[in-house]
Amino acid sequence: MHRTHYVSEAKKMVGQRVALAGWVHEVRDLGKLKFVQLRDWTGIMQITAKAGREPKEVLDAMSQPKETVISAEGLVQESKIAEAGVELIPSKFTVLNSITKKVPFEVTGKVPADLDVRLDFRYVDLRTAGASAVFKIRSEIAQAFREKCRMLGAVELHPPTIVEAATEGGADLFRVQYFEKEAFLVQSPQLYKQLAVIGGMDKVYMTVPVFRAEKHNTLTHLNEALQMDLEMGFADHRDAVDALEAVVLHILKRVAKNCEEELKTLGRELHAPSSIPRHTYTELVEKLNEAGVAFGWGEDFSRETEEKLAQILGYSTYFITEWPTRVRAFYSMPDESNPEVCHAYDLNYEGLEISSGAQRVHKPDLLVRQLEAKNLNPSDFEFYINAFRVGAPPHAGWSIGLDRMTMKVCGLRNIREAVLFPRDRTRLRP
Repeated sequence: MHRTHYVSEAKKMVGQRVALAGWVHEVRDLGKLKFVQLRDWTGIMQITAKAGREPKEVLDAMSQPKETVISAEGLVQESKIAEAGVELIPSKFTVLNSITKKVPFEVTGKVPADLDVRLDFRYVDLRTAGASAVFKIRSEIAQAFREKCRMLGAVELHPPTIVEAATEGGADLFRVQYFEKEAFLVQSPQLYKQLAVIGGMDKVYMTVPVFRAEKHNTLTHLNEALQMDLEMGFADHRDAVDALEAVVLHILKRVAKNCEEELKTLGRELHAPSSIPRHTYTELVEKLNEAGVAFGWGEDFSRETEEKLAQILGYSTYFITEWPTRVRAFYSMPDESNPEVCHAYDLNYEGLEISSGAQRVHKPDLLVRQLEAKNLNPSDFEFYINAFRVGAPPHAGWSIGLDRMTMKVCGLRNIREAVLFPRDRTRLRP
């Protein structure tokens, strides 16, 4: 066994013998005194060897370049000079794999590396404290999402990612050859989670990849993204927004509680509010115009208008509800008394839209009219419409962009930093 404990565990084991394994982070050779910092997934431990105290073969083995893969056995003892307050006095030091190629950038972070270089060598970048912190937080977000959905009584689903018809319409689709047919990579799991609710599953959730062939070159868009979705049967838009608020607040509280060290590494102070304000689309349009920003009803909010709204409201995390019907997806339920408005909603978190949803159209005749209004052919969605003809309850749901939420929670500027191996307009590897 190469390892008996991780560094984080070993730091609490003064006076005990442990075996650690990881990478050489830093090396200092003072002749008769050698220091090696061993780094693993959980932290860094200083290994200190002294000529005459430790065997010569141990001191000789410690002369290794940074990022060499090593293991070390020895006694944990208190130290006045080690940053962690403890160090390992080695009885054995083993090289598990030597460096045979130049490491592309400085893992310690002392010399900044360009993001594209980091992504080209993501398997090295993940060894840095910053990248490691991001993906621990991302994991916590995903787990907290699942945890809260289960608390709400939802069941996890796994829908397909290859579909016969565009799930949301539009031309921004990745086409694939599916035997003798043309198919598409899914834009959204929307239709399938609805079918599950219609099938009587009542509440369902999922974490799924989605694909959009949009030629973006922005800091907030990707061509493959990961969504965290919930769908609720016998529910309206108000019920769904309540659930979305509960899930998001639970996620933020979990991250703030369980990722203190990671947030500290990123220099991030995470605020988990007790509630999230709600504003209708029309209300926000009026506020913009009152503030002297010319904004027409029916327009979508740009990054500039969102920044202005944050200034007007005094905060940048809020819901936008009751959107114009013509700018939302065909399955968004129009308001019965004012069909120009639909029961759709977005959640802006720290100035960025991270979630979107709606109460769904559950009446087949209205669904056909909605498809036609979007210039979509109802016959292409016959399998979908037929599901509503055999008894579909009122239902509503939403999706959270895991990549965007990770980006904002971690205080990152570029969404690609929040994704393990991002896929954008030009990047297909590693």
